Amino acid sequence: MALSRPRLARAALLLSWALAAGARGAGAQEPHQSPISLDATSSEVDYKTNTVVFKDVVIAQGNVRVQAEHAHATGLNFDNSRWTFEGNVRISAEQRGTLRSDQAIVEFRNNRIAKATITGSPAEFEQQRANSDQVARGHADEIVYDVSEGTVRLANQAWLSDGHNEISGPLLVYNIREERVQAATSPGTDERVHITIAPRGDSEPGKPEPNKPQSNRPEPNRPKSDRQP
Repeated sequence: MALSRPRLARAALLLSWALAAGARGAGAQEPHQSPISLDATSSEVDYKTNTVVFKDVVIAQGNVRVQAEHAHATGLNFDNSRWTFEGNVRISAEQRGTLRSDQAIVEFRNNRIAKATITGSPAEFEQQRANSDQVARGHADEIVYDVSEGTVRLANQAWLSDGHNEISGPLLVYNIREERVQAATSPGTDERVHITIAPRGDSEPGKPEPNKPQSNRPEPNRPKSDRQP
């Protein structure tokens, strides 16, 4: 997990907040064993610099899919390389997760999609929650999707909602498989984690109450003594 790093282990606050009413608790999945496929409308190869540029490119492996208007890399090497994707970047992750951004750097290790770092104004993430019509949504200046861990790490101006409650802070780590988030602040700073919990059954904040229907029942007749002469 990303929060096991020493600098975050010393954080002043480490908050575990279950977004799902009951986390599924699924164990870590095995790394993808599927082959990598690449589709593009065009490609350019510079043999002097060993650089490859693709247009309208889609790279997929298993249930992970990366698409963008442009992509460039040093050779068609998926063993240990970094690819840069730019323009309307969209990444389909496991468990109905989706990431969107202006730019992404995707790391390949041992012929597997290992990690995707997306940046934007802001970078966005969403996931259709299991057994629910609610959608978890988040955004930050930078989001790192760790494929093997099944987590997205939102950093800098990070915000996340489970469709009802909200949490924001300098660093949020969301587990896609368990639908659970952890929040942390850096030690020695005045950073804070903010949580907004909406009461269940209440109307949405700022949303006016619906008008009550007017009764169509006729007004009862008043006694003769109350009538005007």
